[in-house]
Amino acid sequence: MEATQQVIFKLGEEEYGFDIMLVNAIETFTGIIPVPNSSEHILGIVNLRGDVIPVFSLRKKFGMPEVDLETSQLIVTRSNGVMVGFKVDAVKEIVGIEAQELSEMPRIVKNEKTTYAKCVANKGGQMIILLDHDGILNSEEQSAAQALINR
Repeated sequence: MEATQQVIFKLGEEEYGFDIMLVNAIETFTGIIPVPNSSEHILGIVNLRGDVIPVFSLRKKFGMPEVDLETSQLIVTRSNGVMVGFKVDAVKEIVGIEAQELSEMPRIVKNEKTTYAKCVANKGGQMIILLDHDGILNSEEQSAAQALINR
């Protein structure tokens, strides 16, 4: 594994990271338009500089209760070629992570529902799960996101 720059964000007490090279924007969480009968993880859509972007709840995806916080933010990235926004509790920082701070995900936690977990970083004693942008959405969620954009 190679050294990387990550956008570190929080969901509850846990910290996760997205590769900074794949993040298009970090936005305040406002202006979300709910879409009735959409996929359970989709909170709605947002118009971001002329682009209609589906917004996903990473809390719902990871089996956590949905909360509305003043610190909630939107991380905009591409997942399998589709521009999406992921609602997170708060973006904490952008950090460099050295190769020696990275470890493979333990085999026991790897399954079809955790394909988003790329590896684990140990940064100053804090465990951070680094996410695979393309592994977060399953094919059904990918199709639902594409359908929202093409309406």
